[in-house]
Amino acid sequence: MNDIAANLAKIHDRINKACQKSGRNPEEVRLIAVSKVKPAKLVEEAFCSGQKLFGESYVQEFRDKEPLVESPLQWHFIGGLQSNKVKYLRGKVTMIHSVDRLSLAEEIDHQWGKIDGIAKILLQVNVGDESSKSGCTPEDLESLVRQVSQLPNLKVCGLMCLPPHSDDPEQVRPFFRQLRELSKQIERLQLPGVEMGELSMGMSGDFAVAVEEGATLVRVGTAIFGARMKKG
Repeated sequence: MNDIAANLAKIHDRINKACQKSGRNPEEVRLIAVSKVKPAKLVEEAFCSGQKLFGESYVQEFRDKEPLVESPLQWHFIGGLQSNKVKYLRGKVTMIHSVDRLSLAEEIDHQWGKIDGIAKILLQVNVGDESSKSGCTPEDLESLVRQVSQLPNLKVCGLMCLPPHSDDPEQVRPFFRQLRELSKQIERLQLPGVEMGELSMGMSGDFAVAVEEGATLVRVGTAIFGARMKKG
């Protein structure tokens, strides 16, 4: 078994244990392999090891890498996104996790309208109120959801967050719990075109706690591929 396959097996084991601890079905949780700054050959290797969902954070890197990957995997865009770069994702990604403002949602709607498609999106919430991170405020979430739900070529599938970093996963748990509660609040609105089936939260250092708090999509890179090389 190669390193990537072994790492994937360890992660799935931890996901299963977190689900067992919290009384969840492991089939409710999907793993996104964060492949940013990793070459296409490692993406292919992970796919051959059973991994099907991959997350990219940089549009330019995705543009360069996507044509090199021949395996029928699913791409998720998980990084900050500028409206003028949405066109490069059009029809090529299964889901965009990082929609944090109406103008971005409108551009995604516009681009997917060109291919008569429906873009699946998650709304990013800045649960830690950090100026260094994207995401709408919890207070503005309902307003954003109501506006985005009017766009015909979008489907809101849930929420995403990047909580404040901590070496102790337990310090992050309240933020995951907050996102789950926000999801329930939005679900109660019963807005057309809006579902709250997905919670994208948890990374290499805290995904087990995120699963215990309701994550359906966990974004793991380092624990699969190893530490990222620093650019420059």
